[in-house]
Amino acid sequence: MKQKLLVLAVLSFTATFSFADGSAPHWTYGEVKEWGALAPAYAECRLGKTQSPIDIQTKSVQKANLSPIKTAYKTAAAQVINNGHTIQVNLTDAGTARVPSGEYQLLQFHFHTPSEETINGKPFPLVAHLVHKNAEGKLAVIAVLFKEGKENPALTAIFATMPAKEGEAKLATNFDATTLLPASLGYYAFTGSLTTPPCSEGVAWQVLNTPVEISKAQIEAFRKIYKNNARPVQPLNGRIVQESN
Repeated sequence: MKQKLLVLAVLSFTATFSFADGSAPHWTYGEVKEWGALAPAYAECRLGKTQSPIDIQTKSVQKANLSPIKTAYKTAAAQVINNGHTIQVNLTDAGTARVPSGEYQLLQFHFHTPSEETINGKPFPLVAHLVHKNAEGKLAVIAVLFKEGKENPALTAIFATMPAKEGEAKLATNFDATTLLPASLGYYAFTGSLTTPPCSEGVAWQVLNTPVEISKAQIEAFRKIYKNNARPVQPLNGRIVQESN
């Protein structure tokens, strides 16, 4: 049952479950501390010991001989969805990424402002979470941090298409997720969780340590729809954060 719930969570990253009344409990970022009490299926939000996001303290990370991230993304049809919690881009047959824990299929990416992950206590204006699933149903996320600077051409069509209210729209052209990535794919790695209910653990996280630029106008366009949709950082509880060489 737990694996089934996890697969459902991947498809929307905000998860939909079967409850007695036929609907999942409503949750908001304004009540983030209460997520774990909304339903038994969300208990890990409160009880989990390897929760995401986290604050990455660069002086404490462990340098490690981690295998490099290798992406084989493909241009794919894209559906831009406002799901009530974020802007999410669902992709069809978008290729794969190989990370230390194996090879995963890219399913979707979505955004949080400010960035959920922080570096030395400081957030970035925006982060994109690229969500992947492997053949066993396990998840891996590659996080791309955005800093204010020049307009980001990879986001132009997406931000022009994103619905202002809950709903969806098809991107006019196919999308290649490679365009979201920085030139350098050095990263911080740790084991964590989904950052939205049900907060399921066992997710392999890779946070790229090179941010990419996004314009102030693009940041403001996203924040007109979602002013703040970031879960606060969670305790490490003894976890080691590794950094690739």
